[in-house]
Amino acid sequence: MDPSKGMSGKMGKHFIIGTAGHVDHGKTMLVKAMTGKDTDRLKEEKERGISIELGFAPIRLPSGIQAGIVDVPGHERFIKNMLAGVGGMDLVLLVIAADEGVMPQTTEHLDIIKLLQVPQGIIVISKIDLVDADWLDLVEEEIKEAVKGTVFDGAPVFRVSSTTGEGIRELLDYIDQMAAKMKVRPSTGWPRLAIDRVFTIAGFGTVVTGTLIEGKVKVGDPLEILPKGLGTRVRNIQVHGEKVNEAYAGQRVALNLANVEVEEVRRGDVLTWPGRLKPSHRIDVKLQLLENARQLSHRARVRVHIGTSEILARIILLDRDELNPGEVAYAQVECEEPIVAAKGDRFVIRSYSPMHTIGGGTVIDANPAKHKRFRPDVIEALATKEKGTPEELVIQALGTAGAELLAHEALAKAAGIPETELTPALESLKKAGKIRVISVEGKQFYISDDKFQQWARDITGVLEEYHRKFPLRPGMPKEEIRSRFFPGINNKLYNAILQVFEEEQKFTLTGDSLALFGYVPRVDPEQAKELAAVAEQFLQGEFQPPAWKDMVFTGKDMDPEEVLNYFVNQNILVKLEDNVILHRDVFEKGKQKIIDYLKEKGEITLAEARDLLNSSRKYILPFLNRLDKEKVTRRVEDKRILYK
Repeated sequence: MDPSKGMSGKMGKHFIIGTAGHVDHGKTMLVKAMTGKDTDRLKEEKERGISIELGFAPIRLPSGIQAGIVDVPGHERFIKNMLAGVGGMDLVLLVIAADEGVMPQTTEHLDIIKLLQVPQGIIVISKIDLVDADWLDLVEEEIKEAVKGTVFDGAPVFRVSSTTGEGIRELLDYIDQMAAKMKVRPSTGWPRLAIDRVFTIAGFGTVVTGTLIEGKVKVGDPLEILPKGLGTRVRNIQVHGEKVNEAYAGQRVALNLANVEVEEVRRGDVLTWPGRLKPSHRIDVKLQLLENARQLSHRARVRVHIGTSEILARIILLDRDELNPGEVAYAQVECEEPIVAAKGDRFVIRSYSPMHTIGGGTVIDANPAKHKRFRPDVIEALATKEKGTPEELVIQALGTAGAELLAHEALAKAAGIPETELTPALESLKKAGKIRVISVEGKQFYISDDKFQQWARDITGVLEEYHRKFPLRPGMPKEEIRSRFFPGINNKLYNAILQVFEEEQKFTLTGDSLALFGYVPRVDPEQAKELAAVAEQFLQGEFQPPAWKDMVFTGKDMDPEEVLNYFVNQNILVKLEDNVILHRDVFEKGKQKIIDYLKEKGEITLAEARDLLNSSRKYILPFLNRLDKEKVTRRVEDKRILYK
């Protein structure tokens, strides 16, 4: 990674061309004829004349558009290497040698391209200098028959010779025309790169390469290497051998990484923003079995190829015991090691042994819970995740979030939709009254209206029972409600939820107690008479009140502790330290006497306060301590003065 190279990497059209085809059908020679570069890197490749590893080469098309070419190995033994290169291709060249025609790996590569849904294809008949025109016509007819039902069905056919150069220019011109019509991959949002090569360069350290599947990456960006969760930083970037400051979706990228050793990274790892993707041991998928595959049984052991990784796994069929050739079904893939994926990713499965491509499909959920089989609700939920509108996906995500409220970014992630699609979906759902928005310090959290109303119904039931059991209490402690219905929600968000309930007149919050809206402690006539008599005793007792432990109650539900709490909550009695109880009127009258005395005298001792209020030390000390606590007075040595 030569730092002397020039700076470039402007935002523009970037795409990846790939090759596919049987071993020794001239893929590498074709790439060399198109680019002038030999993609075979290994000594063994040179000696055997076949590609083993992935090869890469930049190509500048006649119009000036720059692309990358991925040359994949054709030998059946190296299919896993081929699979590591197919992901991220925008256009694939199906290379078939004129002297051999369609061969076994041609067919397997066709299956893989179909399963991974590479969007565009061109048929290239190579080595035309080895056969005559009549034979070429026969080979072309054979190819057209073989590619029916694939992306190559109806695709243009180019006859080329990498040895003589015949047809190469025409092929490049046509690719150039296709490139002009290709959509630019979005480079907004989070970057994702599946690593296909790892090596080290003296003086620079660890370098990884891969196709930037989405987003963009720039020098200095903090990234995370998954599944290990290693933190790193981008030191340098190269695109097509040129040093740049930024790289964009659709480009072949080499990243020089800081803080990681080459031994810590491997092909199949994924680079992205920290915390953006979460490795999992299972994924939910829509699985298709190839027509030419054998029947697949529940819990069959397979090899899953996704991105540039190969992972051993078992297929959990959710609605059947066998998947027949050509059938499609929802399944859960249980992996033997962590898998890193995102919704919408394509994958291929190969049989464990002997290794053959047998199917593939699409990731529906990259971090699902374990499902029970033969459950219609599970299948229905997967169908929504696969085909649902943004609004349906938002409602589904909110419904499965438990007591958690989701902010914008977390909701987009849970719903599996881009944040750009989330905003209009939220507006639509708000207008329809299907979601609620809870605001805390300028940040918005979302919950479905169904869940909000369910909370209201459930809490109402709990409070009704609580009010029946404790009629004298103002309500249930709100922390009990929180632990029961809102575990894990922070205090600010919880209070914001309660505020919405109160605004909608569902509940009333009084201090730290929650009650049904409009609820007041219920007292029957007999209780009221007894309570009034008790209150009168404390009023008449002034600063020599009766002891609460000596009070006797005969009415229904007149537990002494409940009655005392009722009096305190109704602001009739004041509970001081050491279980000293004063009538509120007595307390306020005594407080005013102390204030008036201090305004005149400036200070007061405990003995002076005792005499002033005709009391004793037992009652006056707790009383003065409360005045200190309320910042009416302040203690200085053995005297009190006004706080201000």
